[in-house]
Amino acid sequence: MIAASLPSSPLRVLCLGAHADDIEIGCWGLVKSLIGEARIAEMRFVIFSATGDRAREAEASAAQLSDDVSVEIHAFREGYFPYEPGVKETADKLGPSAPDLVLTPWWYDAHQDHRLVGEIAAQTFRSSLILGYEIPKYDGDLGRPTVYAPLTSEMADQKLDHLLSAFPSQASRSWYRREVFSGLLHLRGIECQAESGMAEAFHAQKIRLGWGSE
Repeated sequence: MIAASLPSSPLRVLCLGAHADDIEIGCWGLVKSLIGEARIAEMRFVIFSATGDRAREAEASAAQLSDDVSVEIHAFREGYFPYEPGVKETADKLGPSAPDLVLTPWWYDAHQDHRLVGEIAAQTFRSSLILGYEIPKYDGDLGRPTVYAPLTSEMADQKLDHLLSAFPSQASRSWYRREVFSGLLHLRGIECQAESGMAEAFHAQKIRLGWGSE
């Protein structure tokens, strides 16, 4: 297994979520780690569908990560992203920001909203490192990730606690359980031989090696 690292300079990070809790489910541990290590120059959350309580949950969740996280929330119709032209237009406006790292739903996610956001990210941020995070669900669409972010046991527990406390609107969903999220962290931890036994996993979108002359 090859160990790779992000650039040592502070990063401009853009996190895309189709829905209010997507970012936290997929990459809360990685984001929290980068913030804790003072690796962030700019952190932006863009959520394409959240209204009412869901929007308030998203804002409060991001604020708990850091006061420096900027949050942009839209209200596109959930479940209908492929038929909402405004989703692409919204993403296009983000393009000039040229972030160093884009964290987005995986572009082969079975949920149409997640999938479209991932596809648009790949179209929009062609000069950025793009990592597609995973979200467990009924569809059984978990793939074979290629990038892993090991979490300490403490960080993993914090993530699980946060998911259950920050998004009470999701408590009634059959899949929104600590056991589900914990099981996925343990599975990915086994795959990357994480010291704690737990990790988040991602799919890479075109990684260019950085040594040698241009």
